[in-house]
Amino acid sequence: MPTTDFIVHDKADTVGVAVVENIQPNTTVTGWIMETDETITITALDAIPLGHKIALADITQGDTVLKYGHDIGRAASHIGKGRHVHVHNLKTKRW
Repeated sequence: MPTTDFIVHDKADTVGVAVVENIQPNTTVTGWIMETDETITITALDAIPLGHKIALADITQGDTVLKYGHDIGRAASHIGKGRHVHVHNLKTKRW
C-alpha cells in the first residue's frame, strides 16, 4: 500500500491536507479520501508543508474552497491543481 501523503475527509472537498513533512514540488503524492476509502494521486507543483493544503483540482478565483466538508474561504486568485493553498491565495469570507 502506498504511503498516504495527504488526506481528504469528504468527496466534495477541493483541497487535501498534507500529513507528511515537506512534500516537494513535481512529485506524485497519494491521498486518501476518508468518506469513500478511495486512494487518489496528483502531482504536487509546489512545496507543501505538513498540515498545509494542496488543491485537488483547478480552483477559480472567487470559488469557495472546501476542507473537511466545510467552507474555509474564497480563492483570492486562480489555484491550479497540485498547488499549495494557504493565506497567499485563500481568504476568509468574514472580512
